Amino acid sequence: MRNNGNGYHGNHQNQQNQQMNTTQNHQNSNQGYQEPVIEQVVSRTELLTKGQMKRLRAVLDERVEIHGRGNFPTINTRLIDLIRCLRTNMESVQVKARDTRLNGGAASFVASSNDFSYADLDLIFPIQIDDESDENAEKTIFDSIRDAVFMTIRELMPENIGKEKFDFETLKDVYIRKMIKVSADTDKWSLFSLNNEYGRCIELKFVNKMRRQFEFSVDSFQIHLDPILDDFEGCEQKKVTIESMFGDIHQAMNHLHERLIDTVKPEEIRGGGLLKYCHLIIRGYKAAKPWNCRKLERYMCSRFFIDFPDLISQENKLRNYLDSHFGTAFNGSTYDQWSSSGSDTDSEASTSQATTSSYLVAGQAKYDFLMLLYRVIDESTVCLMAHERHMTLNMIDRVAFQLSMQCYNPPNFNSGSSSPPRTTLFYLPPDAATWIPVI
Repeated sequence: MRNNGNGYHGNHQNQQNQQMNTTQNHQNSNQGYQEPVIEQVVSRTELLTKGQMKRLRAVLDERVEIHGRGNFPTINTRLIDLIRCLRTNMESVQVKARDTRLNGGAASFVASSNDFSYADLDLIFPIQIDDESDENAEKTIFDSIRDAVFMTIRELMPENIGKEKFDFETLKDVYIRKMIKVSADTDKWSLFSLNNEYGRCIELKFVNKMRRQFEFSVDSFQIHLDPILDDFEGCEQKKVTIESMFGDIHQAMNHLHERLIDTVKPEEIRGGGLLKYCHLIIRGYKAAKPWNCRKLERYMCSRFFIDFPDLISQENKLRNYLDSHFGTAFNGSTYDQWSSSGSDTDSEASTSQATTSSYLVAGQAKYDFLMLLYRVIDESTVCLMAHERHMTLNMIDRVAFQLSMQCYNPPNFNSGSSSPPRTTLFYLPPDAATWIPVI
């Protein structure tokens, strides 16, 4: 009995000791064990899908217009032909572009799986300056680029007009909307904006270095075009890369599809980022991080007033943005040709068959944009004294009032009559949602 008892007791004690040892070992192992950290791989690039390749082909195959001022003819060409011609002329002046990229709204249109309208056609040509410390080398490169752009414009002009007689200065005055050259430690680039009276300007950007190449995630896409430039007819079988300068291509794609506004380092966004932000809002986008929205607006307002410190520069920037993204005066006349890159109009906004309703829809979007800009500056500006803020708000209110009283005078391209067309005045009451014809 005692042996059995001792044996049972011993076995029971051994079981208890084993359980205690097992528990202690398990606790020790838990203390020394760390869960593996699974790092999510963030990719900046991915290949275009078959559907995206079809959209890219449509963009490059689209006929674009470069409008001449005065009696100069309109240049009408496919975007792919313009790119090829420019690349050839760059090589002829000994400037080598590392690649060619589609950027901006057109790139977002290609990336989007939903209906997405765009107004801008932005092309980026990364270039190399061998000796960046040599100012003469830099000047030579950018002067050569300028020559290549004007050579391209002259080649694309219609035949039988004696285009060879036009010098570069004439072409600059007639076909260039704006020219910019930036030379700094962190920025070396130049830009040529080709004139289009419907707001669908083609911007050619030649970049040696640029500190920031995007404002928000939805406009951060760059599509590398080199694989399809030489064999455009078979482009849908090629592998083309799309890159997001935002950093995470999948997150940027999600923001585009869900119509969300997000960015990184908002303090680096140039002053125009405030205008782009308001433009996205009126097109139905919303903040990806609503709790951070006011902070983002404050950053953008502060940067806007740093870059445009006086009332004149602020109004010039605002009017230029409105002209570039909503339309511009037609050949200096008193009427405006409205075009919108928002969801109100389709991507073929460059057609000359503009209707009165399209003028009003785009005019309404323009007015909404100004009122939203007024609210954001009023609520989120912390860097100005009260009277300075009021001066800016009064300027925006004045521009909006001029818009509300604008006489829309649609151009008639088919009529040869020299008599002035009938003018209709539209008014937008404060609480109304639509424009009301007055006379």
